[in-house]
Amino acid sequence: MQNTPSSDTYVAIMAGGIGSRFWPASRVERPKQFLDIMGTGKSLIRQTFERFLKVCPASNIFIVTNGMYKDLVLEHLPELTANQVLCEPSRNNTAPCVAYTAFKLHNLNPNANFIVAPSDHIILKEDEFVGYLKQALDFTEKNEALVTLGIQPTRPDTGYGYINFSANGSNIHKVVEFKEKPNEEVAKAYVASGDYLWNAGIFVWKAAYVLEQFKQHTPEIYNILSDGEPFYNTVDEQDFIDKAYPTTPSISVDYAIMEKSKDVYTIPSEFGWSDLGTWNSLHVESPKDDHGNAVNGNVVLDEVSNSLIRMPEGKLLVAKGLDDFIIVDEGDVLMIYPKSKEQEIKAVTKALDKEFS
Repeated sequence: MQNTPSSDTYVAIMAGGIGSRFWPASRVERPKQFLDIMGTGKSLIRQTFERFLKVCPASNIFIVTNGMYKDLVLEHLPELTANQVLCEPSRNNTAPCVAYTAFKLHNLNPNANFIVAPSDHIILKEDEFVGYLKQALDFTEKNEALVTLGIQPTRPDTGYGYINFSANGSNIHKVVEFKEKPNEEVAKAYVASGDYLWNAGIFVWKAAYVLEQFKQHTPEIYNILSDGEPFYNTVDEQDFIDKAYPTTPSISVDYAIMEKSKDVYTIPSEFGWSDLGTWNSLHVESPKDDHGNAVNGNVVLDEVSNSLIRMPEGKLLVAKGLDDFIIVDEGDVLMIYPKSKEQEIKAVTKALDKEFS
């Protein structure tokens, strides 16, 4: 298989989210992508960056984030220049983010072929991951196509969107339809059919082609950001973005182009993936003791099982008679919550913001 030349290969890492489902560890001022959630000694964004060094040099890796996190990005990734950090002045979902990146990279290199990926996912089998990406890059280099890596489902999960694909005997298949998060019955049917993959939000495409798709399917975004052509990769870029970007529609890239384009393909993939979206997903991915507890910190437990426990250095936790709980102590906030009700945490944080702001 011919690999795409590294000089034309770029990576855009999306790192602007707040990670509210990981409260109280993840806060607006330092969200989860900047935390060592896995206890490896490296933040999630650092792990993601190092993973992509297997695909292209550091000079071809760009970070798309909220403007308030620019200094944090450069702190965690000192190899980058300021021009490699795209600063969004507003949170307008993923479509404007991708379009902005495509304009910028196309301005740098008209042949740019790039990967878009989140900054906060777990990937346990990195070599396999890189292999799938190279397949996708090779395909988009030779074909006018939008490619998404689809994850082979291991369970009927209701927390993910799904990709319905048409098998054709090759490694890369035409996407039939994107499906929203299903209920449990529908998820079971999806998995049983063998024709559905989890949507991981990892995309590959040429900058020129994805811009054509924006122009055709979401001209509002294209027209606003195309006015910045004279300014991308100059000292005037940020001024233009600060004024123009907030006027773009807030819409996901899935709705903006992926669900409308006729040239969308997927690669069924297995590389030890988790979107690490909640405390429960961290519990699933973490090493556990004989009672199913994932523990980080100094604890004494009696009749405690199936729980996630994170304690700060210098503090001891003594607990008895708990099953299926999340216990997270961040010093100024202690959260004790049933793991089965963790989807409420995002709403709790919003209520607390109103009460204590």
